Amino acid sequence: MADLKNVAPLEDFDWEAYANGDSKVEASREAQEEAYNGSLNKVNDHDVVDGTVIAMNKREVVVNIGFKSDGIIPASEFRYNPDLKVGDTVEVYIENQEDKKGQLILSHKKARASRSWDRVNEALEKEEIIKGYVKCRTKGGMIVDVFGIEAFLPGSQIDVKPIRDYDIFVGKTMEFKVVKINQDYKNVVVSHKALIEAELEAQKQEIIGRLEKGQVLEGTVKNITSYGVFIDLGGVDGLIHITDLSWGRVNDPKEIVELDQKINVVILDFDNEKKRIALGLKQLTPHPWDALDADLKVGDHVKGKVVVMADYGAFVEIAPGVEGLIHVSEMSWSQHLRSAQDFMKVGDEVEAVILTLDREERKMSLGIKQLKDDPWENIEEKYPIGSKHTAKVRNFTNFGVFVEIEEGVDGLIHISDLSWTKKIKHPSEFTQIGAEIEVCVLEIDKTNRRLSLGHKQLEENPWDVFETVFTQDSIHEGTIVEMLDKGAVIQLEYGVEGFATPKHLVKEDGSQAQLNEKLQFKVIEFNKESKRIILSHSRIYEDVQRAEAREAKKATKRTTTRKEETSAIQNQAASTTLGDLDALAALKAKMQAGE
Repeated sequence: MADLKNVAPLEDFDWEAYANGDSKVEASREAQEEAYNGSLNKVNDHDVVDGTVIAMNKREVVVNIGFKSDGIIPASEFRYNPDLKVGDTVEVYIENQEDKKGQLILSHKKARASRSWDRVNEALEKEEIIKGYVKCRTKGGMIVDVFGIEAFLPGSQIDVKPIRDYDIFVGKTMEFKVVKINQDYKNVVVSHKALIEAELEAQKQEIIGRLEKGQVLEGTVKNITSYGVFIDLGGVDGLIHITDLSWGRVNDPKEIVELDQKINVVILDFDNEKKRIALGLKQLTPHPWDALDADLKVGDHVKGKVVVMADYGAFVEIAPGVEGLIHVSEMSWSQHLRSAQDFMKVGDEVEAVILTLDREERKMSLGIKQLKDDPWENIEEKYPIGSKHTAKVRNFTNFGVFVEIEEGVDGLIHISDLSWTKKIKHPSEFTQIGAEIEVCVLEIDKTNRRLSLGHKQLEENPWDVFETVFTQDSIHEGTIVEMLDKGAVIQLEYGVEGFATPKHLVKEDGSQAQLNEKLQFKVIEFNKESKRIILSHSRIYEDVQRAEAREAKKATKRTTTRKEETSAIQNQAASTTLGDLDALAALKAKMQAGE
């Protein structure tokens, strides 16, 4: 039982009058009540006033507004502010000064709502930092309770880093800045990222102010892209370009670093205005060229890996960061224009010979054709004049065929050396690219690395035989295979061709010979050197006609002569003696013998 303290009664209080209901005492009591009520705040229903938190638990918050009774507000209305404590001042809305139970009914939620729009506009205008309660997720972001208004927090405005899991923010109270308000639709957009950026900006200014070129710092890999790696230097980001990750070639930065990895980097350059910081990783290690074997020299053989291909050549890495170029001209002894991709591809392991080496410029040229002997060194021994070989057709020109006997050994077959008999206008009529053809070496041009070759020389010259067959004035059967403006090409026996001009194609009936017509032709000219045979069909019947005309003329002449001789004998006989008759008889016998 609690101890009771003795309290002395008021000395001047009139207890008897109080017991008898004296009006003076009643008046004094009313005066005291009036004085008490005067000490309380004057409030009206639906007013918004400030109150003081005097007690709180998990379910309720008790608020004193200076009224005769305190109000109780559900704790859920304060969940946006988990730091609320006794003594804090809060705004409340007076719903009812006294309900049926005589209780003061207050609402913090309605108080916030009644002033929220003015507060949120003021926060935007003054760039004020406010608190909000993240209620739930929504499409593209979060819904945040700000002053009792549901504001939108875009996913991109939650943090400076990409957020993968939005749910971890639900139920949290965070600081925000109002970044946009749509007055017509009463939409509010807030940002938490803006606060972080402002803080980071201050940190950046401080960090950049202490930076120096060549300074080595520890950083954390923040992001990896195709062109480089972003490093967090503790409030400010720097970029290691892909070319500064390693002395060797890097196809993907992920080959060198991984996310969240802590690495040392060196500052290469920075821009105070644009806040750009260029970092390097490879610069922390010596350049590979400086560590290259001092005994390595021109002519040595090296092995490496093809790291880059181009039409003009291939870059081969013989050590990390040490590359040499194999030009396409050093890939084969062949002089054909070819692409480097015809010989190798990225990733190939190759052996090569050092052709040039410049340690100061850090350049090296390599060759792979030098691993084989130059075929032109002993060309006269391997391909002597008159020797026969098989070659591959590489290309055509109007004047001949380019062929390759072996890699690096090329030759030309002139169009006139393809066939003894055929009149070839273009090499494509005789062979095709990629086909094999038998050749004979005619000449060797070692200076220009080119052979003169022939194909027809593999056979004996048939014109030696044709000379005995197609003699002048001999007649042969032929077929007209081609009609030209200047005449016709006639196919003769043995595969040889002749030529006849239009006047020699006229037939006996006066008509002109036609294509594919088979006729008899007379050789009127044979030229072995130029391989030319001139023919005529009309000469056959023209010669016969001329011969007949000559015979007829001769016969006429003989008849005339006989008549003249007979007449002379008769005239002489009339005037001769008997002795002359014997002479005439002898003359007659002579004439008869002549006939």
